[in-house]
Amino acid sequence: MKRHLSLLLPMLIAVGLLIAGPCLAGSSRDLPGTPRGGQAAVTAPGAVAAAGKAPMTATEPETAAEPYYFYRQLGYGSDRLISPTRLITNGGFGILQMENRSDQLDDIHWQNGWRNLWRTLTSPIETIELNGWGDFITTEILPFSTGKSDAQYWPNYTNHLIGGGMSYRMMREWFRAHGFAHERSWALLTIHAYHLLNETVEMNDKTNLRADPIADVYLFNTAGILLFESDTVSRFFSRTLNMADWSFQPLYDPVRGTLQNQGQNYMIRYRLGDGPWYAFYHWGNSGEAGVSRHLGQGRHVSFGAGLVAKNLQDVDGLSETANLATSAGLFYDRHGSLLASLLYAKSKDIRWRLNLYPGLVDLGPLDLGFTFLSTQENDFSVGVTLGNAPLIPFGLGNRAGNDR
Repeated sequence: MKRHLSLLLPMLIAVGLLIAGPCLAGSSRDLPGTPRGGQAAVTAPGAVAAAGKAPMTATEPETAAEPYYFYRQLGYGSDRLISPTRLITNGGFGILQMENRSDQLDDIHWQNGWRNLWRTLTSPIETIELNGWGDFITTEILPFSTGKSDAQYWPNYTNHLIGGGMSYRMMREWFRAHGFAHERSWALLTIHAYHLLNETVEMNDKTNLRADPIADVYLFNTAGILLFESDTVSRFFSRTLNMADWSFQPLYDPVRGTLQNQGQNYMIRYRLGDGPWYAFYHWGNSGEAGVSRHLGQGRHVSFGAGLVAKNLQDVDGLSETANLATSAGLFYDRHGSLLASLLYAKSKDIRWRLNLYPGLVDLGPLDLGFTFLSTQENDFSVGVTLGNAPLIPFGLGNRAGNDR
C-alpha cells in the first residue's frame, strides 16, 4: 500500500500544480470569455460546438486568432479525455504494455530506474563511446537499417519526434484553452515529465548505461518540440494528415495494484482523391496501416493491420529492440475524435482490447467511457472512465480470471 501511495502522490502533486498554476504564474487564468491583455478573445473549436454550431474540422479554414490544431474541445471521444495528467500516464507507463514487463506498480524499482537514467544522461559521451559513434548513429539516428536489431530509430522518429512534438503542441493548446498564461512553459513541463517518467520506468530493471535515452531525450524529443513550434508544420499534420491523439483509457485496479490499458497512440489519414476514402495509419506501441472511409457528418470508420511490440530484447547491452507480433484494429471516430476502437494482437497478454469513449452513447448526465480487455489465457478486465474529469489520470478497472 505504501508503494502504491508513492505512485499516486506524484500524480496528485501534478494535479495540484495544474490547479494552482494560475496563482503561481501570476494572473494566469482569466474569467471565462474575458480577453487577455486587451486582445480579442480566442474562440476554441469546442466553444463553437457548445454554441450549437458545427465544430472545426481538419478540412475547414482556420478562424481562431490563435490556431488550435490538435486540441479541438469537441466534448466527446478521445478529445474529451485530453489532459496533462492523462498524457503523462499514457506515455509515462506505456512500456508496461510489453509482455515481459509486469503491470504491478509495486514491481517498478523507481530509485534504480532514476539512478540509471541520471547516470546515462549525465554521461552521454562516455555511454555512446562504449559501442562507438558509428553504432549509435546507424541504429538510433539514421533511418536506413532494415534489420530488426538495428532499427531502434523507428520509434525515435514515430513516437518521439512526430508523436512527442505533436503532444507538446497539443499541450500548449490545452493550457491556452484552460486560461493558463505561459502555455509554452506549462507544455514543456508536461512533456518533460512524460518523457522522463517513461525513461525511468523503462530503465528500472537495468544495471548499466544505456544509449537509448540519449537519442530519445537529447535529440528526438528536443527536435519534435522545435518542429511543432512551427505553425506550418502543425498545420500540415493537422489539416493535411488529419493527425489526432487516439490514446487508450488507462485503468487502475486497486485490488491487484496494476495499471492496464495505458498507451499513447496517434492517428494520421490522407484523403485519396475527391472520394470518401483515405489512407490510414494508427500507431503507438503498435502500428496498423489501412484505409478510412468517410460516412458523412464528420464520421469515419477505419481499419488497419500491422505489428505490435510484444517485448523488449537486449541487443548489445546498450540498447534494446522489440519482438513483434501481428495486430489489427477497427476504429470509429467523429471529427477526428475517437469514439470506439477494437484492437487485436497476437500476444500472450492482451489479445482483444475494446475501448468505448465518452460520448459514444448518450447516458444523460453520466459521461462515461468503458474498456473491455481479454487475454489469451481467458482473463478479462472491465473498466470505467469518467469523462467529466479528464485530469483524473486513470479510470477504475477490475481483472477477473486466472492470476498471472
